[in-house]
Amino acid sequence: MKNHFLKFIGIALVLLCFSCGKLTKVTDVITQPTAREVYARNFDTDSVPYRLWTNAFQNALNDSLQISSPYQENGIFNPEIQPVYAYDLDLERGRSYAFSIQTDTLQPKVFIDLYEKTSDSIRPYKLVQQADYEASILDFSPKYSGTYKVLFQPELNTSSSFALRIQSKPSYYFPVSGASAKSIQSFWGAARDGGKRSHEGVDIFAKRGTPVVASVDGYISRTGNRGLGGKQVWLREGLFGNSLYYAHLDSIIATSGQRVKVGDTLGLVGNTGNARTTPPHLHFGVYSHGAINPLPFVKEEPELPALNASTEFYKTYAIKTAQANLRSSASAKSQKIGALSRKDTVRLLGKSADWLHIETSAAQRAFVHQSLVKAL
Repeated sequence: MKNHFLKFIGIALVLLCFSCGKLTKVTDVITQPTAREVYARNFDTDSVPYRLWTNAFQNALNDSLQISSPYQENGIFNPEIQPVYAYDLDLERGRSYAFSIQTDTLQPKVFIDLYEKTSDSIRPYKLVQQADYEASILDFSPKYSGTYKVLFQPELNTSSSFALRIQSKPSYYFPVSGASAKSIQSFWGAARDGGKRSHEGVDIFAKRGTPVVASVDGYISRTGNRGLGGKQVWLREGLFGNSLYYAHLDSIIATSGQRVKVGDTLGLVGNTGNARTTPPHLHFGVYSHGAINPLPFVKEEPELPALNASTEFYKTYAIKTAQANLRSSASAKSQKIGALSRKDTVRLLGKSADWLHIETSAAQRAFVHQSLVKAL
């Protein structure tokens, strides 16, 4: 009888746990907890290691290291220093960004958080997006250009190797067939008519008759031969999307009201309108409650080089020169944010090209050139 009772209790507990798990999943569908909230369930509220982990994240929001896309860094997570990798960077409207991280075969969780800089002196950063739980990539397309902060934080006690990458791509297909941003010779904001107005687009030079193509799916809102733009086509990106302006065409192929797909030919490059005295080119503009800079929408960024798989990493380095300047980014042209003297030691966070991302004995995060240090 006693054995039957214990068996019943065991089955009841299993069913209870199973039911709780299912209930949690159902609740999560409704409440949409963040990745960090899901991770917090693994710890008691008074867990000292977890509190240190969350404090490290909050402190990293004050880091002021600066990078730009594309960027990559690799290294080995050091659990002794509660590593958090925080970077300020400018993101542009019209681009799609990917923040990704690869780890070793154990695949520890790494949390990716993106904040937008605000004018609030008390809370200077506002959370805008987080990667999903156990996800290794965060995709983001900003509605507005501005300064953001991205943070990568591994779960507790992680000592995995890692490679983080930040890359972007244009939101639009390039509007001139067979060309690239290298063909742009006149940019947004350039003076026009002796400074009376500024250039509200980019000029893409190509041979007369080169096809001009749809950069997005949408419909032709209007066409015509009028004003400064001469023969022109207006492409609307959906019902409430941007309007794309193609001007100075030699001939118009698309018709008003036509539905088009990316890559469909809209017209041919020319120099009509006020471009009659210049070589053939496409004036390309983007409008959304006024003109906006179209360059981020169409410009490709350089590809990141392959990482050196044979790179050796050491936890601690010492300064080997009389003085070593600390920089805000991995560049000798970046802001100097401190200096160290010979034999001062630093702990390695990661490496980006010829620069080490380090933490000083005073817990300052910075970049230092590898020629100024030696491994211990």
